[in-house]
This record gives sequence, structure tokens and C-alpha cells, in this order.
Amino acid sequence: MKLQYIYHAVALGVVAVWGTTFVSTKLLLLGGLTAGQIFTLRFLIAYVLLLAFCLYKGIRWMADSWRDELLMAALGVTGGSLYFLTENSAMNYTTTTNTSITVSLSPLFASLLIGMFYKSQRLSSLQSMGTLMAAAGVVVVVMNGHFVLHLSPRGDALAMSAALCWATYSLLMIRANERYDSIFITRKVFFYGLLSMIPYYMISPGLNLDVLISQPHLLWHLLFLGCVASMLCFLAWNWVLKKLGAIVATNYVYLNPVFTIVFAWMVLHEQITIYFIIGTLLIILGMYLTDFASRSHRDGDET
Repeated sequence: MKLQYIYHAVALGVVAVWGTTFVSTKLLLLGGLTAGQIFTLRFLIAYVLLLAFCLYKGIRWMADSWRDELLMAALGVTGGSLYFLTENSAMNYTTTTNTSITVSLSPLFASLLIGMFYKSQRLSSLQSMGTLMAAAGVVVVVMNGHFVLHLSPRGDALAMSAALCWATYSLLMIRANERYDSIFITRKVFFYGLLSMIPYYMISPGLNLDVLISQPHLLWHLLFLGCVASMLCFLAWNWVLKKLGAIVATNYVYLNPVFTIVFAWMVLHEQITIYFIIGTLLIILGMYLTDFASRSHRDGDET
């Protein structure tokens, strides 16, 4: 039971960190880096650090089969390059609100997708109610009382693509976690995430490192994104996916906009409204119902 609390605490910590990354990303974008360049540099930092650790520990280099290697490549694309490019690009064509709502609903898509492929993990009625309640909470938190959506087909399609990428990543991680440890998987995610960016740089070459030289304070934000938000958080997240299960762990993504708003309140002094409180309570209650139903189902299987 104590270990379960640790798993949940780690998942909460990871989502809390991811919820604060918008400040660093925004400053880097304003500083002159593109979304693709930010992704490449942060993943490159994370990969180099993790590669050095793996070489020191003698951790395996390749997967057991070419099919498993393709699985790792798919994880690198869905959880890395394609996810970050579609999410960040969406905000160029639609509002931040639309993007935030759509991407934060990825646990809902993940639950449906996982249920299609794993009969044993299909949602019960209580889990379905909890998931929908948490999803409704996300909408209330992000909309913040302004219930107006500005439709933009291209931007909304990109945001939906990002949500589906993360849902697919959660699905694929079930099989990967059955065969490999979290360190090996995470290193592969970084490697194939970077490798799949090659076509992007054929169209838009250059990492624009002059920006970091002329504005050295931005380097700290990039190091935070690479060392903490990428390397440490991806390691912890992949480990939590194995320990809690894909559905329960992915539901923590619902809290991402909550931490973003709390951080904005602490740093930027933005206002906390009653809609934020109501939405947060809906998310927490929905997550509790989902986790309670999952634990009851596991206990029933064990007996």
C-alpha cells in the first residue's frame, strides 16, 4: 500500500513539472527558437546524459528483435517528435484554450484506445464515470468561466493529433514495459524522437544556437527542459506507467492545466477563480473514482 502512494506521488510530481514548462518554452520561443528547435535541443540534452549513464552501467544497446526496435521507434515518434511538433504548432493556428483542452483530454482517448486492444483493461461503468468527470473538470478549469470556443480546423486538428499521439504512446508503453526496463525504453524514446526529426531539418535547417549565445539566460530554461522535464520526468513517467498501469497513470495528465494555472498564479499573479476550484475538484474526484474502480478490479482478480 505504501508503494502505491509512492507511485501516485511520482506521477503527481511529473505532471506538476510538466505543468510549469510553459514558462520556459514561452521564453525560448520569444527568444527566437522555433518549436522544433526547442524539442530537438531538450531531447538532445536528455539523450546525451542518459546515454552516458547507460554506457557507464553497461545497459543494452538494441532491443531483442527488429519488431521491438520498431516499437521503440514508434514510441519515439508518438511520445516525442510528432507529439511536441503537433502540440506546439497547434497554437500557431488556434487559441491556447482550444489546444490546452484538447491535449489535456488525451487520457480519455488513451482509455478508449487501450480498451480496444486490451479487453482486460476496458473501463467499467464507474471508471467511465470517473474519466468523464475528470475530462469535464479539465474543460471547466481551462475555460475559466468563458465558455466560448473559437473553431480553427487546422489548429484543432493539430491539437487532436497531439492528444492521439500521447494516447498511442500510452498504449504502446504497455507492451514495451512488459519486456524492457524504463531506462532502456526512455533512452530509445529520446533517440528515435531525435532521429525522426531529420525530415523537419531538411525543410527548416539549423538549430539557431546563436540565440543561446546572445541570450545566455535562456540556457537555464533549456537545461531545465532537457535535464528535468525531459530526462528525469520521462524516466519517472515510464516507470509509473509500468507500476500503476497505463489508464490510471495517464489520468494524471488531467491535472496538467491545474498545475499550469497554479504556477501562473504563483509567478505571474494570475487570478484563481471559482471555476478553477470547481474544475479541480471534478478532476480529483474523477481520478479517485477511476483509481478506486481499478484497485477494486485488481483485488477481485486476485481473490
